[in-house]
Amino acid sequence: MRLYSTLISCCFFIGLLQAQEDITTVELKEHISYLTADKNSGRYPGGKINKRIVRYISKDFKKSEIPPFKTSYKQPFVAQLRVKKGEVPKNTVETWNVIGFIEGNDPLLKNEYIVLGAHYDHLGMGGGPSSKSDKIGIHHGADDNASGTSALLEIGEKLMAHRSELKRSILLIAFGAEEQGLLGSKYFANNPVVPLSQIKLMINMDMVGRLNDAKQVYMGGAGTFPGGVELMQELGPPLGLSPVVHAGSVGGSDHVSFYKKNISVLGIHTGGHPQYHTPEDTVELINFEGQKQVCHYIFNAIMKVASTSYDMKFIPQGE
Repeated sequence: MRLYSTLISCCFFIGLLQAQEDITTVELKEHISYLTADKNSGRYPGGKINKRIVRYISKDFKKSEIPPFKTSYKQPFVAQLRVKKGEVPKNTVETWNVIGFIEGNDPLLKNEYIVLGAHYDHLGMGGGPSSKSDKIGIHHGADDNASGTSALLEIGEKLMAHRSELKRSILLIAFGAEEQGLLGSKYFANNPVVPLSQIKLMINMDMVGRLNDAKQVYMGGAGTFPGGVELMQELGPPLGLSPVVHAGSVGGSDHVSFYKKNISVLGIHTGGHPQYHTPEDTVELINFEGQKQVCHYIFNAIMKVASTSYDMKFIPQGE
């Protein structure tokens, strides 16, 4: 009986480890459902709702045993909120980037960092300069960018489970106030927690939840580091993906803030759609199986760079 109990305990423990390591559609859906819930009113920067989202991300990092870089996951900054031309300026608000840290194991390479990022904010009730709809209603932002935020949490969990394989260190960053003009990533780039010269690659996920039937995952910036185009092309087919890889085309999301600091970048997404920046960008339209494939693709790219002595240097591109 004692042997039987021991076997049951071992199986349970192995199952628990597997659950922590796996990227699952169930957890992706749980994260996006929470982030897009009506009570979170479109995740606008500032106030109680913003604090609640930051707590949620921080708690998930902690649950995955991902520590903060220093004593807190939160990097506070002040955001000037955008208004339409001619409207009275809004007051500034306090918001946050949320930063998790996974230390590498190589005595030298652990002082080099790969940043995996995604913005967690959205447009609130809409009506601002970024909204593509005149409707005043909850802009849920399921694809933009609850999908990227959920991917950050799931990939971060898997990276933590594989931390013993990492040579380079990982910074996981959920950026605030992207929709207000890339404010969170700009703040981080101007106030980095590590020297910018030690950040070797920034991978940004912005709208990764709507993989199409052709399995096309799009990215810009692959030419900003050696062999990047070839690497990102090669990693796709084993996962059933058809990467559309651009050497330049750095684009307009948070990775731009890093590119402007001469840091190699990848900006990854699954394409635009009519629901972009409207109240109709909801969880029902997310392709969770496809998102899971994209998460594995990004995880494999990170492991290729972070678990080896992959040659990393910045190569500027024409935008």
